Amino acid sequence: MARSRRPNAARRSDGERLLPAGQAARALGISLDTLRRWDAEGRIRVVRDRANRRTVPASEVERLVGRPPRTSTGSRLSARNRLAGVVRSVQTDAVMALVEIEAGPYLLAAAITRDAVDELALSPGVPVVATIKATSVMVSREEGAAR
Repeated sequence: MARSRRPNAARRSDGERLLPAGQAARALGISLDTLRRWDAEGRIRVVRDRANRRTVPASEVERLVGRPPRTSTGSRLSARNRLAGVVRSVQTDAVMALVEIEAGPYLLAAAITRDAVDELALSPGVPVVATIKATSVMVSREEGAAR
């Protein structure tokens, strides 16, 4: 039986996302050897998992590159607005469903058909990719919304 990989599933006890060392190195634009060297020199903060493998908090990657790490969707679809995440909840009625997806620090709500929920076997904890295609984007300025 093939193992299923849950992208971005590792989290610290405080809820912060942990990236595997290779993924963190790619996000930083460095080699895995450089990441190991930076760890030994104390230039990057790493957390060891139960198997003693290096993981890097997402906040550490953000500190070093000045932006959150990009998430690979593993698909060759041309849409650019793709967010890998995990289903947090599914509410269905006879025809429609509301699916909440945690994608990094964001919580997305997708209104899709109940048939799509059934075909994709969506339930809490299932890894998914939200592809967003919109004809318009609305921008507002709200107090306290920026980080």
